[in-house]
Amino acid sequence: MCNQKGFTLWFTGLSGSGKTTIAIPLEQKLRQRGVKVERLDGDIVRQSLTRDLGFSKEDRNMNIERITFVAKLLTRNDIGVLCSFISPYRARRAQSREEIGEFIEVFVECPVEECAKRDVKGMYAKAYAGEIKNFTGVSDPYEEPENPEIVCHTAQETVEESVAKVIAYLEEHEYIPAA
Repeated sequence: MCNQKGFTLWFTGLSGSGKTTIAIPLEQKLRQRGVKVERLDGDIVRQSLTRDLGFSKEDRNMNIERITFVAKLLTRNDIGVLCSFISPYRARRAQSREEIGEFIEVFVECPVEECAKRDVKGMYAKAYAGEIKNFTGVSDPYEEPENPEIVCHTAQETVEESVAKVIAYLEEHEYIPAA
């Protein structure tokens, strides 16, 4: 294991933008380098920690509040935390940043049209047809980050390029030792 200080990488972006697609290989690369890391992902967390919540603004904020609590505990115990959540509201992300401290916002930017093309679950089609209410980016707002530490443009970059960009940031800011 390497000496490390805890940090939370907060991947935010539309459904299908590539948050989890980046976080999975990033987690693998960090583990290979001896970094202690945990990955918190929207689909996984909603099956356990927040299964009682829906998708209203209040429920979305409570979802992120609970995740923030877990990320804060892990971060203060020198674990790297990879959080992959749409987290559509700037104010709630700002609260998470304040609570966690070592918070690195990663905006996974991708046009909604591209996200809809990637959608294997058919959620965008249902949202556009009015079958799903409060769908972020379609019938509910997504507030893009104003000053994220990292921006991954997943319609233009490969997954490997996005992962490399995040690792470079972590090395440059001494969250992990340089390779």
